[in-house]
Amino acid sequence: MANPSRQAVNFATPRGFATAFKADCKETFFPDDPFHEMKHEKPLNKLKKTIQYFIPLFEWLPNYNLRLFRYDLLAGITITSLAIPQGISYAKLASIPPIYGLYSSFIPPFVYSIFGSSKHLAVGTVAACSLLLSETVGAKASPQDDPTLYLHLIFTATFFTGIFQTALGFLRLGILVDFLSHSTITGFMGGTAIIICLQQLKGMFGLIHFTTHTDVVSVLGAVFRHRNEWRWESAVVGIIFLAFLQFTRYLRQKRPKLFWVSAIAPMVVVVVGCLFAFFAHAEKHGIQIVGELKKGLNPPSIQYLNFDPQYLPVTVRAGLITGLIAMAEGIAIGRSFAIMKSEQTDGNKEMIAFGFMNIIGSFTSCYLTTGPFSKTAVNFNAGCRTAMSNVVMGFCMMLTLLFLAPLFRYTPLVALSAIIMSAMLGLINYDEMIHLFKVDKFDFVICMAAFLGVSFVSMDVGLMLSVGLALLRALLYVARPAACKLGKIPNSSLYRDTEQYPGSTPIQGVLVLQLGSPIYFANSTYIRERVLRYIKEEQGVSDSKTDIIEHLLLDLSGVSSIDMTGIETFLELRRILDSKGIKLSIVNPRIEVLEKMTLAKFTDAIGKESFYLSIEDAVQNCRFSLHSSKTTMEEA
Repeated sequence: MANPSRQAVNFATPRGFATAFKADCKETFFPDDPFHEMKHEKPLNKLKKTIQYFIPLFEWLPNYNLRLFRYDLLAGITITSLAIPQGISYAKLASIPPIYGLYSSFIPPFVYSIFGSSKHLAVGTVAACSLLLSETVGAKASPQDDPTLYLHLIFTATFFTGIFQTALGFLRLGILVDFLSHSTITGFMGGTAIIICLQQLKGMFGLIHFTTHTDVVSVLGAVFRHRNEWRWESAVVGIIFLAFLQFTRYLRQKRPKLFWVSAIAPMVVVVVGCLFAFFAHAEKHGIQIVGELKKGLNPPSIQYLNFDPQYLPVTVRAGLITGLIAMAEGIAIGRSFAIMKSEQTDGNKEMIAFGFMNIIGSFTSCYLTTGPFSKTAVNFNAGCRTAMSNVVMGFCMMLTLLFLAPLFRYTPLVALSAIIMSAMLGLINYDEMIHLFKVDKFDFVICMAAFLGVSFVSMDVGLMLSVGLALLRALLYVARPAACKLGKIPNSSLYRDTEQYPGSTPIQGVLVLQLGSPIYFANSTYIRERVLRYIKEEQGVSDSKTDIIEHLLLDLSGVSSIDMTGIETFLELRRILDSKGIKLSIVNPRIEVLEKMTLAKFTDAIGKESFYLSIEDAVQNCRFSLHSSKTTMEEA
């Protein structure tokens, strides 16, 4: 007999496949539900808002004014002073002519200002991807032996990066970036910073011969193997520049209002270095300089894209790996600064913006660009208000390319090495690694896998090793989902984990278990065995017949989905429980789970009366059933 006071479960007719599929797709690809506000709009307004959604420029530009421009103008000029030395330096890391680093800070900022959703992100080249491109493409074409082929393959890899990023953005697959966990990025950036710093020892010591490998052992071996090439003059100049840059960083940390000192410090190093190299005839003393920088805007490079099957695998591989890293870094940085202003950025729009930047960039002599942390931090601190700061930077870079580029030909390579080393030292986040060790040892292992793998093997191996461990952890969570036994909190209707709340009391004759994850083929066997073990443990606590379990309640409120293997497991579990004289009941299944159970006839198999809205309803009904059964036995 059922408890007459219980609330009925709504066994609605399962939704059709098209309806359910549409709802799932909407939740997967449009979790922000951007078109909800447009439902009742007129067609013209709906079109206008749709264009504004996909092209953010049309959203902020109509409300733009001179007051906002004052802030963006200052921010744009400030980040240009950082973009020039960084562009030259990171082009050196990518083993391409320095002028291409300046080209890459001209066209992409204009593209991002149209399609980007972040108000604070400043785009440009980044050290990690520059080195990764050099390592990956350099394995197929040497930048020294065949620089023309190497440069063309760099453009091609950038093109594939753009295609990959744009495709992910249009397909709303920003979820893929989430596989690069915070631990992975922390370890990867730290390991990359280590090897980049060590590689700058070539410029610091004025070495001519060096290794093409990037791991710590090979780099240090090359440095000490060529001790006869060390130039003390170069080392002294490099140490002075590095000390100056580190002092400005320290000053910025102590006095945040003086951020501009740190921002213009790289440009000061370049200007002072150029003057020193010119007047002191630095080349005669073993201090190498950048050399000629051609004046003029970006020449077209679309005709240089190389799709030869011989080189296609390496360019596609380089494009995919660097594209994923660049996306993760750029999106994470944009979100971080948006949070500080209580604003939001759209990861899918960012991917489309990055993709267009790199596609158009590959056509106009640019290599991979994204949102670097250092430049974005300067842009934010300089008070930027909109993406117009990127437009200002683009125009400033245009003037540099047209009139000032040749002036940087005397830039000492040791000055660029100092700039890179100073920037990289800030990327090794020791505090975060220690924090990971204290909070989550597995996260720390994932971080260290990336850090040590990048440092001692290679960048792509370290990244894949770390991502592999992170995926393994996710699979372990899926294969071994959390389950707990619930007890009642005294003087309340709440049921909580008995291990977390030792004061909670079990219900005589009733075992309440809570499952907290999707039930799939990968974990269904474990769930069955875990439930049976709970029953065995519960009945093994006491030999008294009054403690025998007669009802098992499974709280499925935390189970978001179930497959056929999971339903078959529940049917098998019910047969086992029937043989033990235990009745199975289900509490609060979600609509997706209940629909599957209805279509699979599971609800008919165990009876709709075995489904409950709440644990309290189920427990009351079980007590009513136990009392009725006990009364019947006494009368018999």
